[in-house]
Amino acid sequence: MKKSLYIIAGLAMGVLSSCESMDMEPKSQGNSASWYSNELELEMATSEFYLINYWVRPLESSEQWTDNFTYRLQNRNPGSNGTVLDGTLNGQQWEVYSLWQQDYKLIARANSLLNNYHRAEGNVLPEKLNRYAGEAYFCRACKYAELMCYFGDVPYMEGTETITEAENKGRRPMSEIKPLVYEDFDKAIEYLPVSYGTSAVHFTRGAAMAMKARFALYFGDFDIAAKAAKDCMDLNIYSLEPDYAKLFLQNTRENPEKIFSIARSIENNVMLDEWFVKNGLPRNVGGYGSDNPSWDLLASYLCTDGLPIDESPLFDPRNPFKNRDPRCTKTIVEFGTEHCGIEYNPRHDVEQIMDFRTGTMKKNEDNRKVNTNSSYNGLIWKKGIDISWTENFPKVDRDYIMIRYADLLLMYAEAKIELNEIDASVTDAINAVRARAYGVPASSTSLYPAVPMGTQAELRKAVRIERRMETANEGLRYMDLIRWRLAEKALNGYNYINLAPDECLNNIVKKDLWLWGMTPQVDEDGLVDFSALHSAGLVALGAKRIFPKRQYLWPIPTRDRELCPNLTNNDGY
Repeated sequence: MKKSLYIIAGLAMGVLSSCESMDMEPKSQGNSASWYSNELELEMATSEFYLINYWVRPLESSEQWTDNFTYRLQNRNPGSNGTVLDGTLNGQQWEVYSLWQQDYKLIARANSLLNNYHRAEGNVLPEKLNRYAGEAYFCRACKYAELMCYFGDVPYMEGTETITEAENKGRRPMSEIKPLVYEDFDKAIEYLPVSYGTSAVHFTRGAAMAMKARFALYFGDFDIAAKAAKDCMDLNIYSLEPDYAKLFLQNTRENPEKIFSIARSIENNVMLDEWFVKNGLPRNVGGYGSDNPSWDLLASYLCTDGLPIDESPLFDPRNPFKNRDPRCTKTIVEFGTEHCGIEYNPRHDVEQIMDFRTGTMKKNEDNRKVNTNSSYNGLIWKKGIDISWTENFPKVDRDYIMIRYADLLLMYAEAKIELNEIDASVTDAINAVRARAYGVPASSTSLYPAVPMGTQAELRKAVRIERRMETANEGLRYMDLIRWRLAEKALNGYNYINLAPDECLNNIVKKDLWLWGMTPQVDEDGLVDFSALHSAGLVALGAKRIFPKRQYLWPIPTRDRELCPNLTNNDGY
Protein backbone atom coordinates (compact mmCIF):
# COMPACT_ATOMS: atom_id res chain seq x y z
CA MET A 1 0.00 0.00 0.00
CA LYS A 2 1.29 3.43 -0.91
CA LYS A 3 1.64 5.45 2.27
CA SER A 4 0.44 9.05 2.47
CA LEU A 5 1.53 11.07 5.47
CA TYR A 6 -0.81 14.03 5.41
CA ILE A 7 -1.89 13.62 9.02
CA ILE A 8 1.79 13.52 10.00
CA ALA A 9 3.18 16.20 7.75
CA GLY A 10 5.60 17.14 10.51
CA LEU A 11 7.48 13.89 9.95
CA ALA A 12 9.62 15.50 7.27
CA MET A 13 11.77 17.23 9.83
CA GLY A 14 12.05 14.03 11.87
CA VAL A 15 13.19 12.08 8.85
CA LEU A 16 15.77 14.72 7.95
CA SER A 17 17.17 14.85 11.46
CA SER A 18 17.61 11.10 11.49
CA CYS A 19 20.13 11.50 8.63
CA GLU A 20 22.30 14.09 10.31
CA SER A 21 24.92 11.63 11.49
CA MET A 22 25.61 10.71 7.85
CA ASP A 23 26.92 14.27 7.29
CA MET A 24 25.02 14.55 4.01
CA GLU A 25 23.84 18.18 4.32
CA PRO A 26 25.20 20.43 1.57
CA LYS A 27 27.36 23.17 3.09
CA SER A 28 26.30 25.85 0.63
CA GLN A 29 22.57 26.01 1.42
CA GLY A 30 20.12 25.76 4.30
CA ASN A 31 19.39 22.34 5.75
CA SER A 32 17.76 20.72 8.75
CA ALA A 33 20.88 20.96 10.90
CA SER A 34 21.70 24.62 10.37
CA TRP A 35 18.47 26.31 9.26
CA TYR A 36 16.74 28.90 11.50
CA SER A 37 20.10 30.25 12.63
CA ASN A 38 19.78 33.86 11.42
CA GLU A 39 17.17 36.49 10.66
CA LEU A 40 17.08 35.87 6.91
CA GLU A 41 16.35 32.19 7.42
CA LEU A 42 13.66 32.93 10.00
CA GLU A 43 12.09 35.49 7.66
CA MET A 44 12.10 32.98 4.81
CA ALA A 45 10.62 30.27 7.02
CA THR A 46 7.79 32.43 8.34
CA SER A 47 7.00 33.75 4.86
CA GLU A 48 5.80 30.22 4.08
CA PHE A 49 3.06 30.69 6.68
CA TYR A 50 1.31 33.13 4.34
CA LEU A 51 0.82 30.80 1.37
CA ILE A 52 -2.78 31.38 0.38
CA ASN A 53 -3.75 27.72 0.10
CA TYR A 54 -3.21 27.28 3.83
CA TRP A 55 -5.99 29.75 4.53
CA VAL A 56 -8.55 29.72 1.74
CA ARG A 57 -9.05 26.14 0.56
CA PRO A 58 -11.64 24.77 0.67
CA LEU A 59 -13.10 27.39 3.03
CA GLU A 60 -13.47 30.20 0.48
CA SER A 61 -15.95 27.94 -1.32
CA SER A 62 -17.83 26.95 1.84
CA GLU A 63 -20.75 29.30 1.15
CA GLN A 64 -21.94 26.78 -1.43
CA TRP A 65 -22.52 24.31 1.43
CA THR A 66 -25.21 26.61 2.85
CA ASP A 67 -28.69 27.97 2.31
CA ASN A 68 -27.16 31.22 1.02
CA PHE A 69 -26.04 29.67 -2.25
CA THR A 70 -27.24 27.80 -5.30
CA TYR A 71 -25.33 26.64 -8.36
CA ARG A 72 -26.77 26.54 -11.87
CA LEU A 73 -25.35 23.14 -12.79
CA GLN A 74 -26.82 21.58 -9.66
CA ASN A 75 -30.21 23.05 -10.46
CA ARG A 76 -29.96 21.55 -13.92
CA ASN A 77 -29.54 18.19 -12.17
CA PRO A 78 -31.74 18.55 -9.06
CA GLY A 79 -30.46 15.29 -7.57
CA SER A 80 -26.98 16.72 -7.13
CA ASN A 81 -26.12 19.54 -4.74
CA GLY A 82 -22.44 18.88 -4.25
CA THR A 83 -20.83 16.43 -1.85
CA VAL A 84 -21.42 18.30 1.39
CA LEU A 85 -25.14 18.84 0.71
CA ASP A 86 -25.77 15.51 -0.98
CA GLY A 87 -25.52 13.78 2.37
CA THR A 88 -22.76 11.61 0.90
CA LEU A 89 -19.70 13.11 2.57
CA ASN A 90 -16.96 10.54 3.10
CA GLY A 91 -13.28 10.32 3.89
CA GLN A 92 -12.19 10.11 0.25
CA GLN A 93 -13.64 13.41 -0.93
CA TRP A 94 -11.59 16.45 -1.85
CA GLU A 95 -13.21 18.82 0.64
CA VAL A 96 -12.30 16.53 3.53
CA TYR A 97 -8.82 15.66 2.35
CA SER A 98 -7.84 19.19 1.31
CA LEU A 99 -8.77 20.83 4.61
CA TRP A 100 -7.04 18.12 6.66
CA GLN A 101 -3.91 18.13 4.52
CA GLN A 102 -3.42 21.90 4.33
CA ASP A 103 -4.00 22.37 8.07
CA TYR A 104 -1.50 19.71 9.08
CA LYS A 105 1.05 20.98 6.59
CA LEU A 106 0.96 24.43 8.17
CA ILE A 107 1.05 22.93 11.66
CA ALA A 108 4.19 21.03 10.65
CA ARG A 109 5.84 24.24 9.43
CA ALA A 110 4.92 26.02 12.66
CA ASN A 111 6.22 23.15 14.80
CA SER A 112 9.47 23.08 12.86
CA LEU A 113 10.12 26.75 13.56
CA LEU A 114 9.10 26.53 17.22
CA ASN A 115 11.40 23.54 17.76
CA ASN A 116 14.40 25.20 16.13
CA TYR A 117 14.26 28.99 16.27
CA HIS A 118 16.40 29.01 19.43
CA ARG A 119 19.35 28.39 17.08
CA ALA A 120 19.24 32.07 16.18
CA GLU A 121 19.71 33.24 19.76
CA GLY A 122 22.61 35.68 19.82
CA ASN A 123 22.23 36.36 16.09
CA VAL A 124 18.75 37.90 16.23
CA LEU A 125 17.35 40.42 18.69
CA PRO A 126 15.08 38.79 21.31
CA GLU A 127 12.03 40.84 20.28
CA LYS A 128 12.49 39.67 16.68
CA LEU A 129 12.82 36.06 17.81
CA ASN A 130 9.62 36.41 19.77
CA ARG A 131 7.85 37.85 16.74
CA TYR A 132 8.78 34.88 14.57
CA ALA A 133 7.69 32.51 17.32
CA GLY A 134 4.43 34.46 17.63
CA GLU A 135 3.69 33.93 13.96
CA ALA A 136 4.19 30.18 14.41
CA TYR A 137 2.03 30.05 17.53
CA PHE A 138 -0.69 31.92 15.65
CA CYS A 139 -0.66 29.44 12.76
CA ARG A 140 -0.67 26.40 15.02
CA ALA A 141 -3.53 27.76 17.10
CA CYS A 142 -5.67 28.63 14.07
CA LYS A 143 -5.14 25.33 12.33
CA TYR A 144 -5.76 23.06 15.33
CA ALA A 145 -8.85 25.08 16.16
CA GLU A 146 -10.11 24.76 12.59
CA LEU A 147 -9.48 21.02 12.57
CA MET A 148 -11.49 20.60 15.75
CA CYS A 149 -14.38 22.62 14.32
CA TYR A 150 -14.69 20.20 11.41
CA PHE A 151 -13.42 16.89 12.79
CA GLY A 152 -13.78 17.07 16.58
CA ASP A 153 -11.02 15.07 18.27
CA VAL A 154 -7.85 15.13 16.14
CA PRO A 155 -4.23 13.97 16.38
CA TYR A 156 -2.08 16.54 18.15
CA MET A 157 1.63 17.05 17.57
CA GLU A 158 3.90 19.83 18.71
CA GLY A 159 7.28 18.31 17.86
CA THR A 160 9.00 15.97 15.43
CA GLU A 161 8.28 12.26 15.61
CA THR A 162 9.52 9.11 13.96
CA ILE A 163 7.35 7.56 11.29
CA THR A 164 6.48 4.69 13.65
CA GLU A 165 5.43 7.10 16.40
CA ALA A 166 3.30 9.10 14.01
CA GLU A 167 1.65 6.02 12.53
CA ASN A 168 0.60 4.98 16.02
CA LYS A 169 -1.05 8.32 16.72
CA GLY A 170 -4.69 8.39 17.67
CA ARG A 171 -7.12 11.26 18.12
CA ARG A 172 -6.67 13.43 21.18
CA PRO A 173 -9.86 14.69 22.87
CA MET A 174 -10.89 18.26 22.14
CA SER A 175 -11.10 18.90 25.87
CA GLU A 176 -7.33 18.39 26.06
CA ILE A 177 -6.42 20.29 22.88
CA LYS A 178 -8.49 23.43 23.46
CA PRO A 179 -6.38 24.69 26.40
CA LEU A 180 -3.27 24.19 24.27
CA VAL A 181 -4.82 26.18 21.45
CA TYR A 182 -5.77 29.02 23.78
CA GLU A 183 -2.24 28.95 25.20
CA ASP A 184 -0.82 29.27 21.67
CA PHE A 185 -3.14 32.20 20.94
CA ASP A 186 -2.03 33.87 24.17
CA LYS A 187 1.63 33.48 23.22
CA ALA A 188 0.88 34.94 19.81
CA ILE A 189 -0.91 37.86 21.47
CA GLU A 190 2.09 38.41 23.73
CA TYR A 191 4.74 38.17 21.00
CA LEU A 192 3.13 39.75 17.95
CA PRO A 193 3.23 43.51 17.43
CA VAL A 194 0.09 45.60 17.15
CA SER A 195 1.33 46.95 13.81
CA TYR A 196 4.20 46.60 11.36
CA GLY A 197 3.93 50.13 10.08
CA THR A 198 4.38 50.28 6.32
CA SER A 199 6.13 46.93 5.99
CA ALA A 200 4.57 43.83 4.44
CA VAL A 201 1.42 42.47 6.02
CA HIS A 202 2.01 39.94 8.79
CA PHE A 203 -0.06 38.42 11.56
CA THR A 204 -0.68 40.97 14.30
CA ARG A 205 -1.73 41.01 17.92
CA GLY A 206 -5.21 42.08 16.86
CA ALA A 207 -5.47 39.16 14.42
CA ALA A 208 -4.56 36.74 17.22
CA MET A 209 -7.16 38.26 19.53
CA ALA A 210 -9.84 38.21 16.84
CA MET A 211 -9.19 34.63 15.74
CA LYS A 212 -9.11 33.50 19.36
CA ALA A 213 -12.52 35.13 19.79
CA ARG A 214 -13.87 33.40 16.68
CA PHE A 215 -12.82 29.92 17.68
CA ALA A 216 -13.85 30.38 21.32
CA LEU A 217 -17.29 31.37 20.01
CA TYR A 218 -17.38 28.27 17.81
CA PHE A 219 -16.45 26.10 20.79
CA GLY A 220 -19.09 27.68 23.02
CA ASP A 221 -16.50 29.23 25.35
CA PHE A 222 -18.39 32.50 25.43
CA ASP A 223 -16.46 34.07 28.29
CA ILE A 224 -13.17 33.60 26.43
CA ALA A 225 -14.75 34.85 23.19
CA ALA A 226 -16.16 37.99 24.78
CA LYS A 227 -12.88 38.90 26.46
CA ALA A 228 -10.74 38.28 23.37
CA ALA A 229 -13.10 40.31 21.20
CA LYS A 230 -13.17 43.17 23.72
CA ASP A 231 -9.37 43.12 24.01
CA CYS A 232 -9.14 43.51 20.24
CA MET A 233 -11.71 46.31 20.23
CA ASP A 234 -9.76 48.08 22.97
CA LEU A 235 -6.65 48.23 20.78
CA ASN A 236 -8.47 51.14 19.13
CA ILE A 237 -6.82 50.60 15.76
CA TYR A 238 -9.71 49.02 13.84
CA SER A 239 -12.85 50.72 12.60
CA LEU A 240 -15.71 50.17 10.19
CA GLU A 241 -15.19 51.16 6.56
CA PRO A 242 -17.94 53.73 5.88
CA ASP A 243 -18.74 52.18 2.47
CA TYR A 244 -19.85 48.57 2.96
CA ALA A 245 -19.56 47.69 -0.74
CA LYS A 246 -16.08 49.17 -1.15
CA LEU A 247 -14.56 46.91 1.49
CA PHE A 248 -14.79 43.76 -0.65
CA LEU A 249 -13.54 45.08 -3.98
CA GLN A 250 -10.20 43.99 -5.42
CA ASN A 251 -8.94 47.58 -5.52
CA THR A 252 -9.43 47.99 -1.76
CA ARG A 253 -6.21 46.89 -0.12
CA GLU A 254 -5.19 48.18 3.28
CA ASN A 255 -8.27 49.16 5.24
CA PRO A 256 -8.90 49.77 8.96
CA GLU A 257 -11.73 47.22 8.97
CA LYS A 258 -9.49 44.36 7.85
CA ILE A 259 -8.02 42.64 10.88
CA PHE A 260 -6.58 39.61 9.09
CA SER A 261 -6.53 39.17 5.33
CA ILE A 262 -4.46 37.23 2.83
CA ALA A 263 -3.33 39.29 -0.14
CA ARG A 264 -3.57 38.26 -3.75
CA SER A 265 -1.49 39.80 -6.53
CA ILE A 266 -1.69 39.48 -10.31
CA GLU A 267 1.94 40.57 -10.46
CA ASN A 268 2.96 37.66 -8.23
CA ASN A 269 0.57 35.24 -9.96
CA VAL A 270 -1.56 34.79 -6.84
CA MET A 271 -5.09 35.21 -8.11
CA LEU A 272 -8.66 34.19 -7.57
CA ASP A 273 -9.35 30.87 -9.26
CA GLU A 274 -10.40 31.39 -12.89
CA TRP A 275 -13.41 29.11 -12.44
CA PHE A 276 -14.53 31.23 -9.49
CA VAL A 277 -14.19 34.43 -11.53
CA LYS A 278 -16.12 33.11 -14.53
CA ASN A 279 -18.89 31.68 -12.37
CA GLY A 280 -19.27 35.00 -10.55
CA LEU A 281 -19.50 37.32 -13.57
CA PRO A 282 -22.73 37.74 -15.56
CA ARG A 283 -22.95 36.12 -18.97
CA ASN A 284 -23.29 39.50 -20.69
CA VAL A 285 -19.64 40.29 -19.89
CA GLY A 286 -18.21 36.85 -20.64
CA GLY A 287 -18.88 35.03 -17.38
CA TYR A 288 -21.11 32.08 -16.61
CA GLY A 289 -23.37 33.60 -13.94
CA SER A 290 -23.48 30.14 -12.37
CA ASP A 291 -22.67 30.86 -8.72
CA ASN A 292 -25.87 32.39 -7.44
CA PRO A 293 -27.25 33.75 -4.19
CA SER A 294 -30.21 31.67 -3.09
CA TRP A 295 -33.77 32.93 -2.82
CA ASP A 296 -33.44 32.02 0.86
CA LEU A 297 -30.75 34.67 1.23
CA LEU A 298 -32.66 37.31 -0.73
CA ALA A 299 -35.70 36.73 1.49
CA SER A 300 -33.65 36.89 4.71
CA TYR A 301 -32.79 40.61 4.52
CA LEU A 302 -34.97 42.72 6.77
CA CYS A 303 -37.06 45.57 5.42
CA THR A 304 -36.09 49.14 6.23
CA ASP A 305 -38.51 49.12 9.16
CA GLY A 306 -36.45 46.36 10.76
CA LEU A 307 -39.08 43.67 10.20
CA PRO A 308 -38.80 40.41 8.22
CA ILE A 309 -40.53 40.34 4.86
CA ASP A 310 -43.56 38.36 6.09
CA GLU A 311 -44.26 40.94 8.81
CA SER A 312 -43.40 44.21 7.11
CA PRO A 313 -46.04 46.19 5.17
CA LEU A 314 -43.16 47.61 3.14
CA PHE A 315 -42.36 44.35 1.34
CA ASP A 316 -43.53 43.80 -2.22
CA PRO A 317 -42.88 40.25 -3.53
CA ARG A 318 -43.05 41.64 -7.08
CA ASN A 319 -40.23 44.07 -6.31
CA PRO A 320 -38.21 42.20 -3.68
CA PHE A 321 -35.29 44.66 -3.62
CA LYS A 322 -37.45 47.64 -2.67
CA ASN A 323 -37.42 48.89 0.96
CA ARG A 324 -34.82 46.36 2.05
CA ASP A 325 -31.73 46.63 4.23
CA PRO A 326 -29.12 48.36 2.02
CA ARG A 327 -26.81 45.35 2.21
CA CYS A 328 -29.32 43.41 0.11
CA THR A 329 -28.60 45.35 -3.09
CA LYS A 330 -24.89 45.58 -2.23
CA THR A 331 -24.73 41.78 -2.03
CA ILE A 332 -27.17 40.70 -4.77
CA VAL A 333 -27.52 42.52 -8.10
CA GLU A 334 -30.82 44.38 -8.25
CA PHE A 335 -32.79 43.81 -11.43
CA GLY A 336 -32.56 46.60 -13.98
CA THR A 337 -29.42 48.18 -12.51
CA GLU A 338 -25.88 48.59 -13.85
CA HIS A 339 -23.43 45.86 -12.89
CA CYS A 340 -19.96 45.37 -14.39
CA GLY A 341 -20.77 47.94 -17.08
CA ILE A 342 -24.01 46.36 -18.30
CA GLU A 343 -27.65 46.39 -17.27
CA TYR A 344 -28.56 43.23 -15.39
CA ASN A 345 -32.14 42.10 -15.88
CA PRO A 346 -33.07 38.39 -15.95
CA ARG A 347 -36.79 38.97 -16.62
CA HIS A 348 -37.83 36.65 -19.42
CA ASP A 349 -39.45 39.44 -21.43
CA VAL A 350 -36.30 41.61 -21.40
CA GLU A 351 -34.35 40.38 -24.41
CA GLN A 352 -32.22 43.52 -24.93
CA ILE A 353 -30.23 45.36 -22.27
CA MET A 354 -28.04 48.45 -22.16
CA ASP A 355 -24.29 48.07 -22.42
CA PHE A 356 -23.12 51.15 -20.54
CA ARG A 357 -19.56 50.61 -21.75
CA THR A 358 -20.58 51.31 -25.34
CA GLY A 359 -23.87 53.15 -24.88
CA THR A 360 -25.64 50.61 -27.08
CA MET A 361 -28.24 47.89 -26.59
CA LYS A 362 -27.21 44.27 -26.76
CA LYS A 363 -28.73 40.80 -26.60
CA ASN A 364 -29.55 39.84 -23.02
CA GLU A 365 -27.52 36.70 -22.36
CA ASP A 366 -28.55 36.77 -18.68
CA ASN A 367 -32.15 35.96 -19.59
CA ARG A 368 -33.00 32.24 -19.59
CA LYS A 369 -35.45 32.82 -22.41
CA VAL A 370 -32.49 34.00 -24.50
CA ASN A 371 -29.78 31.78 -22.96
CA THR A 372 -30.86 28.69 -21.10
CA ASN A 373 -27.55 28.61 -19.21
CA SER A 374 -28.13 31.87 -17.33
CA SER A 375 -29.01 31.96 -13.62
CA TYR A 376 -31.86 29.59 -12.83
CA ASN A 377 -33.21 31.80 -10.06
CA GLY A 378 -32.37 35.13 -11.68
CA LEU A 379 -29.87 36.15 -8.99
CA ILE A 380 -26.15 36.82 -9.23
CA TRP A 381 -23.62 38.06 -6.67
CA LYS A 382 -22.65 41.73 -6.48
CA LYS A 383 -20.60 41.71 -3.27
CA GLY A 384 -16.94 42.02 -4.15
CA ILE A 385 -17.58 41.94 -7.91
CA ASP A 386 -17.35 45.01 -10.12
CA ILE A 387 -16.24 46.10 -13.59
CA SER A 388 -12.58 45.74 -12.60
CA TRP A 389 -13.09 41.96 -12.88
CA THR A 390 -13.44 42.42 -16.64
CA GLU A 391 -10.35 44.58 -17.13
CA ASN A 392 -7.76 41.79 -16.87
CA PHE A 393 -10.28 38.99 -17.37
CA PRO A 394 -10.03 36.37 -16.01
CA LYS A 395 -7.26 37.63 -13.72
CA VAL A 396 -8.63 38.95 -10.41
CA ASP A 397 -6.59 39.53 -7.26
CA ARG A 398 -9.23 40.34 -4.66
CA ASP A 399 -7.83 39.85 -1.15
CA TYR A 400 -9.27 37.12 1.02
CA ILE A 401 -10.56 38.68 4.23
CA MET A 402 -10.23 36.16 7.03
CA ILE A 403 -11.71 38.39 9.71
CA ARG A 404 -12.81 42.02 9.90
CA TYR A 405 -14.00 44.47 12.51
CA ALA A 406 -17.75 44.16 11.81
CA ASP A 407 -17.50 40.42 12.38
CA LEU A 408 -15.63 41.06 15.62
CA LEU A 409 -18.35 43.42 16.88
CA LEU A 410 -21.04 40.85 16.16
CA MET A 411 -19.02 38.10 17.82
CA TYR A 412 -18.62 40.22 20.93
CA ALA A 413 -22.35 40.90 21.00
CA GLU A 414 -23.21 37.23 20.49
CA ALA A 415 -20.86 36.04 23.22
CA LYS A 416 -22.28 38.56 25.70
CA ILE A 417 -25.83 37.54 24.77
CA GLU A 418 -25.06 33.85 25.30
CA LEU A 419 -23.53 34.69 28.69
CA ASN A 420 -26.72 36.66 29.42
CA GLU A 421 -24.52 39.65 30.23
CA ILE A 422 -26.73 42.00 28.30
CA ASP A 423 -25.95 45.69 28.52
CA ALA A 424 -25.66 48.71 26.24
CA SER A 425 -22.37 47.43 24.81
CA VAL A 426 -24.28 44.59 23.17
CA THR A 427 -26.78 46.72 21.29
CA ASP A 428 -24.09 49.31 20.59
CA ALA A 429 -22.01 46.67 18.80
CA ILE A 430 -24.91 45.40 16.69
CA ASN A 431 -26.14 48.89 15.87
CA ALA A 432 -22.70 50.10 14.84
CA VAL A 433 -22.74 47.43 12.13
CA ARG A 434 -26.33 48.09 11.09
CA ALA A 435 -25.97 51.88 11.03
CA ARG A 436 -22.92 51.60 8.78
CA ALA A 437 -25.09 49.73 6.27
CA TYR A 438 -27.47 52.71 6.20
CA GLY A 439 -24.62 55.20 6.03
CA VAL A 440 -25.59 57.02 9.22
CA PRO A 441 -24.11 57.36 12.72
CA ALA A 442 -25.20 54.68 15.15
CA SER A 443 -26.56 57.39 17.44
CA SER A 444 -29.03 58.56 14.76
CA THR A 445 -31.56 55.88 15.64
CA SER A 446 -34.38 57.66 13.80
CA LEU A 447 -32.53 57.13 10.49
CA TYR A 448 -32.24 53.34 10.61
CA PRO A 449 -33.99 50.43 12.39
CA ALA A 450 -31.80 50.23 15.48
CA VAL A 451 -31.91 47.06 17.55
CA PRO A 452 -33.46 47.88 20.94
CA MET A 453 -32.53 46.38 24.28
CA GLY A 454 -34.38 43.10 24.75
CA THR A 455 -34.39 39.66 26.26
CA GLN A 456 -31.68 37.08 25.65
CA ALA A 457 -33.92 35.26 23.15
CA GLU A 458 -34.81 38.47 21.29
CA LEU A 459 -31.22 39.61 21.02
CA ARG A 460 -29.98 36.15 20.05
CA LYS A 461 -32.38 36.25 17.10
CA ALA A 462 -31.33 39.81 16.23
CA VAL A 463 -27.60 39.10 16.17
CA ARG A 464 -28.03 35.95 14.09
CA ILE A 465 -30.08 37.81 11.49
CA GLU A 466 -27.50 40.59 11.51
CA ARG A 467 -24.67 38.13 10.91
CA ARG A 468 -26.41 36.67 7.91
CA MET A 469 -27.07 40.05 6.32
CA GLU A 470 -23.60 41.39 7.11
CA THR A 471 -21.40 38.41 6.22
CA ALA A 472 -23.19 36.75 3.29
CA ASN A 473 -20.78 35.09 0.84
CA GLU A 474 -17.79 35.45 3.16
CA GLY A 475 -17.52 31.76 4.05
CA LEU A 476 -18.97 32.11 7.57
CA ARG A 477 -22.54 30.86 7.16
CA TYR A 478 -21.67 27.16 7.18
CA MET A 479 -19.95 27.19 10.55
CA ASP A 480 -22.65 29.48 11.96
CA LEU A 481 -25.29 26.87 11.11
CA ILE A 482 -23.12 24.10 12.54
CA ARG A 483 -22.46 25.80 15.88
CA TRP A 484 -26.07 27.00 16.23
CA ARG A 485 -27.18 23.41 15.57
CA LEU A 486 -29.43 24.67 12.79
CA ALA A 487 -27.76 22.83 9.92
CA GLU A 488 -30.26 19.95 9.84
CA LYS A 489 -33.15 22.39 9.74
CA ALA A 490 -31.65 24.88 7.29
CA LEU A 491 -29.89 22.48 4.94
CA ASN A 492 -32.47 19.76 4.40
CA GLY A 493 -34.86 20.80 1.66
CA TYR A 494 -34.68 22.40 -1.75
CA ASN A 495 -33.25 25.37 -3.51
CA TYR A 496 -36.17 27.02 -5.28
CA ILE A 497 -35.82 28.49 -8.77
CA ASN A 498 -37.86 30.05 -11.57
CA LEU A 499 -40.17 27.95 -13.68
CA ALA A 500 -38.89 26.86 -17.08
CA PRO A 501 -38.48 29.85 -19.46
CA ASP A 502 -41.73 29.59 -21.45
CA GLU A 503 -43.79 28.67 -18.42
CA CYS A 504 -42.21 31.47 -16.39
CA LEU A 505 -42.81 34.00 -19.16
CA ASN A 506 -46.48 33.07 -19.58
CA ASN A 507 -47.48 32.30 -15.98
CA ILE A 508 -45.27 34.64 -13.98
CA VAL A 509 -43.92 37.54 -16.03
CA LYS A 510 -46.99 38.20 -18.20
CA LYS A 511 -49.28 37.85 -15.17
CA ASP A 512 -47.18 40.41 -13.25
CA LEU A 513 -46.12 37.86 -10.63
CA TRP A 514 -42.37 38.37 -11.09
CA LEU A 515 -40.29 37.65 -8.99
CA TRP A 516 -42.57 35.94 -6.47
CA GLY A 517 -46.32 35.74 -6.71
CA MET A 518 -46.69 35.84 -2.93
CA THR A 519 -44.56 36.52 0.12
CA PRO A 520 -42.60 33.52 1.45
CA GLN A 521 -42.76 32.88 5.19
CA VAL A 522 -39.86 33.38 7.61
CA ASP A 523 -39.68 31.30 10.80
CA GLU A 524 -38.33 32.08 14.27
CA ASP A 525 -34.79 31.15 13.19
CA GLY A 526 -34.85 33.44 10.18
CA LEU A 527 -35.19 30.49 7.79
CA VAL A 528 -37.42 30.95 4.76
CA ASP A 529 -40.19 28.66 3.50
CA PHE A 530 -41.09 28.74 -0.21
CA SER A 531 -43.31 25.64 -0.14
CA ALA A 532 -46.53 27.64 -0.46
CA LEU A 533 -45.24 29.27 -3.64
CA HIS A 534 -44.32 25.87 -5.01
CA SER A 535 -47.73 24.42 -4.15
CA ALA A 536 -49.34 27.33 -5.99
CA GLY A 537 -47.25 26.58 -9.09
CA LEU A 538 -45.32 29.84 -8.88
CA VAL A 539 -41.81 28.41 -8.47
CA ALA A 540 -39.94 25.24 -9.37
CA LEU A 541 -37.79 22.88 -7.35
CA GLY A 542 -34.07 23.18 -7.85
CA ALA A 543 -31.36 21.08 -6.27
CA LYS A 544 -32.29 19.09 -3.19
CA ARG A 545 -30.17 19.64 -0.10
CA ILE A 546 -29.48 16.70 2.20
CA PHE A 547 -27.68 17.20 5.48
CA PRO A 548 -27.65 14.15 7.81
CA LYS A 549 -26.94 14.63 11.51
CA ARG A 550 -23.61 12.83 11.24
CA GLN A 551 -22.20 15.70 9.13
CA TYR A 552 -21.99 18.08 12.06
CA LEU A 553 -18.54 16.47 12.19
CA TRP A 554 -16.69 15.41 9.06
CA PRO A 555 -15.18 11.96 8.47
CA ILE A 556 -11.48 11.39 9.05
CA PRO A 557 -9.67 11.07 5.68
CA THR A 558 -9.59 7.46 4.54
CA ARG A 559 -5.93 7.43 3.46
CA ASP A 560 -4.76 8.49 6.88
CA ARG A 561 -6.94 5.96 8.67
CA GLU A 562 -5.40 3.28 6.47
CA LEU A 563 -1.94 4.50 7.38
CA CYS A 564 -2.63 4.99 11.09
CA PRO A 565 -4.63 2.10 12.59
CA ASN A 566 -5.33 4.01 15.83
CA LEU A 567 -7.20 6.76 14.01
CA THR A 568 -10.88 6.19 14.72
CA ASN A 569 -13.62 7.73 12.60
CA ASN A 570 -16.52 9.94 13.60
CA ASP A 571 -19.90 8.31 14.19
CA GLY A 572 -21.96 7.43 11.14
CA TYR A 573 -19.12 7.06 8.62
